[in-house]
Amino acid sequence: MSTEYLNDMALFVEVVKAKSFRGAADVTGVPNSTLSRRIGALEKVIGLRLLHRTTRRIELTEAGQVYYERCRRIVEEARIAHEQLGEMLAQPTGVLRASLPVDFATIYLAPLIAEFARRYPGIAFDLDLSPRNVDLVAEPFDVAIRMGEQPSSTLIARLLARLTPHLYASPRYLKMAGEPRDPAELQQHECLGFPKSGPWVLHNDEATAEVRIGQRFTVTSVGMYRSLAVHDQGIALLAEGVAADDLAHGRLRRILPDWHGEPVPVYALTETRLLPAKTLRFIELLQERLAQPRADAIS
Repeated sequence: MSTEYLNDMALFVEVVKAKSFRGAADVTGVPNSTLSRRIGALEKVIGLRLLHRTTRRIELTEAGQVYYERCRRIVEEARIAHEQLGEMLAQPTGVLRASLPVDFATIYLAPLIAEFARRYPGIAFDLDLSPRNVDLVAEPFDVAIRMGEQPSSTLIARLLARLTPHLYASPRYLKMAGEPRDPAELQQHECLGFPKSGPWVLHNDEATAEVRIGQRFTVTSVGMYRSLAVHDQGIALLAEGVAADDLAHGRLRRILPDWHGEPVPVYALTETRLLPAKTLRFIELLQERLAQPRADAIS
């Protein structure tokens, strides 16, 4: 593939992004007439029309849409390759766009993001903490942090940590309901968690036990059922980081200390392995910090 052919692909991508030759000319500095001629030459090489041209705008043909999706990735990966080489010794810059789970981000990631911001003052942040699963292919996100095993996909999943949950309840709840001495006694207690995820599976060094989650509270937020536990509503399976402040101030107590829940993996998801420096440095920091003792539990 010639350099001229690759350049024409890059020009085609800019024309599609701008939705006009004039807009692409403003971005690239290449005259309208040259852009039109180069795209026309590209269409002749391919043997298919890529664009419907009108006096006011351009639209992609069906073939053009397929070709654009391929070209966009090739051009972006080529740009990133050059950027990575240029930034190996430089401070990364730009806007880091990340999708984060709200409770995990608030409790675990906020101090790490602050550390990252201090380390790289040239980076700005666009953080989406909505519960939806963003589309890393169709939407302009650099990385998504996700909890739990991930379904098979074309995305690249980098393991950040495996986190192990433990059991907590408020002293007042334990005084009213009694403190369980083994997992079987949890069946007589209100167990707070995600009922739709099924029973808790608890482990110690020698055995495994299943505990049915109570149905009184159907909650989809770790922060919410932590608060319910603090307010004497039951027993929660929580991360040490989630429970640490309440534990230190006596609002929660750890119970059945020899038992723990299933370790939960935390992943950084990206569309490609070839990452700009801002994203790569961010993932590296999370891998380093989340592997430290504070991040040894989450539910």
